[in-house]
Amino acid sequence: MEQGKKEIKRILVTFDVDGTLIQSDGTNSNHFFQAFSYAILQVFGIHGTINVIQPHGSTDPAILVNTLVHYGISSEVATEKLPILMSKMTEYAKAHAEDLGKGLEVLPGVESLLQTLSSMDNVIIGLVTGNLEETAWMKLDALGIKKYFSVPHFGGFGSDHMDRGHLIKIAAERAENLYPGKFDSRLHVGDTPNDIIAAECEGALAIGVCTGVFRKEELEQVSNRGAVILQDLCDHKSFINLLVI
Repeated sequence: MEQGKKEIKRILVTFDVDGTLIQSDGTNSNHFFQAFSYAILQVFGIHGTINVIQPHGSTDPAILVNTLVHYGISSEVATEKLPILMSKMTEYAKAHAEDLGKGLEVLPGVESLLQTLSSMDNVIIGLVTGNLEETAWMKLDALGIKKYFSVPHFGGFGSDHMDRGHLIKIAAERAENLYPGKFDSRLHVGDTPNDIIAAECEGALAIGVCTGVFRKEELEQVSNRGAVILQDLCDHKSFINLLVI
């Protein structure tokens, strides 16, 4: 390396979706919850809603299983039916693609931060979310921010595994295959304690944001490896500074 020339580090940044990049808003808030209800009705004939459980920080498959257990279906049977349940959710999303952005909005600071990150040649951007893969990208596309993510698109999704920790690992492996070369650092951004725990278990720097339902103290108390907690993603300078940690 030439004298005085700094080595450029390759950085992998993954984002959670709901509560981190986007939020529900307005009269059509939680519109996409109907995809769960549709799947449950189609497969089990049950008129159900995921409002009967606490879904924050979970994955779509886990939400389906926990909701069905609430309605009297055994976890074994619910888990066995996950492939068709998830296909029905995707079926619903595709049938209502034009309405998928209704009741959703991009959180403050998110679009301009993604725009900044996408302009940096050494940064690769993907998703780690409990959403199913197709529906995650459909949501972001409907809100106009899918274009900022690295192409080919990659991530770890609820359709890959029920456990969020595995999703961090899956996303990293996919990034390494699609963008060959060593990543000098990995960061994961999320709004729930499960995001913090998953990131730290898989060796990524956890960045928590208080834009979901959890407070700063709740995110801090689950961290064992110095998670960075931000109020939101509006302070781009502070976020970019984290890329060199």
